[in-house]
Amino acid sequence: MGAKQRASSRFATPPERLMRLTAETALILIDVQLGLDDARLGARSNPAAEHNMLRLLQEWRRRRWPIFHIQHMSTEPNSPLRPELPGNAIKPEVAPLPEEPIIQKQVNCAFIGTDLQERLQAQGIQSLLFVGLTAEHCVSTSVRVAGDLGYEVFVAADATASHEGFSYDGARIPAETVQAVALANLHREFATVRRTADMLGLAARET
Repeated sequence: MGAKQRASSRFATPPERLMRLTAETALILIDVQLGLDDARLGARSNPAAEHNMLRLLQEWRRRRWPIFHIQHMSTEPNSPLRPELPGNAIKPEVAPLPEEPIIQKQVNCAFIGTDLQERLQAQGIQSLLFVGLTAEHCVSTSVRVAGDLGYEVFVAADATASHEGFSYDGARIPAETVQAVALANLHREFATVRRTADMLGLAARET
């Protein structure tokens, strides 16, 4: 193989992963907390995100498939997600049931400083479906680490959302663009990204 062919192979798009959701697929809800509605965070994309999270949550509950709620316990002084603030609470539309575990974290990744990995291994979970807030921060970080840990990873695109961002030069980046780029960077490299309807369709194939 010549140098040009090797370079082309290195940057080739990975093949599509085989998509199958089963009773060994855990639904991971990332940071669906009241504080992420804080106006200081700027404009947000996808107002339907929570509705789509709920659709998936209801299906996982109906099937009695594993569910994990991730809650950010911020240590930043100005964060609306500090434990003592109302914004730390998980949004009522996806509030955990008593039997659903809540994993509390202090950094972007749901695996760092938590027992999430140990819980997943103990239950024999092979694949993960991520939803939540925000696509560019804690969802993205957790998805990347999950992929590196060897899980088959899925993301329901329309069950995530992003806030507007600002580039190094001060240029404003619309929230929709931030979300689209975050998901594009995950797709096929770290996860398979699809819509909520697609995920529900895959779940429906399992009897």
